[in-house]
Amino acid sequence: MSQGSTEIERKFLVVGDAWRKKARGPTHIAQGYLARGRKATIRVRIKDGKSATLTIKSREAGASRSEFEYRVSLKDARAMMALCGTSRIEKQRYEVPQGKLVWEIDVFIGRPDGLVLAEIELEHEDQMVALPAWIGAEVTDDPRYRNSSLVDDA
Repeated sequence: MSQGSTEIERKFLVVGDAWRKKARGPTHIAQGYLARGRKATIRVRIKDGKSATLTIKSREAGASRSEFEYRVSLKDARAMMALCGTSRIEKQRYEVPQGKLVWEIDVFIGRPDGLVLAEIELEHEDQMVALPAWIGAEVTDDPRYRNSSLVDDA
């Protein structure tokens, strides 16, 4: 199954724990990067040890990116994950509904800085979004907060 689309999302730092009151989840996500080029990344992702995807994502600046996602078997995903070496991250993902939209809150595992990021997927780039009190600085255009930049390449 192939799903090619344009993803429009904004990303923010999270301040405090007030978001947890309305949160659903978590889903455990193990994610590895097979390639991180100037124009695109290729990642493998395993959710809760039950399902897996291979995703190719463009790296343009701004909120819009091309994304191609394919389901893969867990066996293949685990083999691909081994190829990623230390280019991996783990996170717990929570969902916080807000009207017709859903915030995705990622709590990164094993990071000494306790990084927590919130993403919201939009229908168009100009879509207005009410920002909850627990939303901090916007980091959509800051490449340091892309998941592909958060891996440990040591």
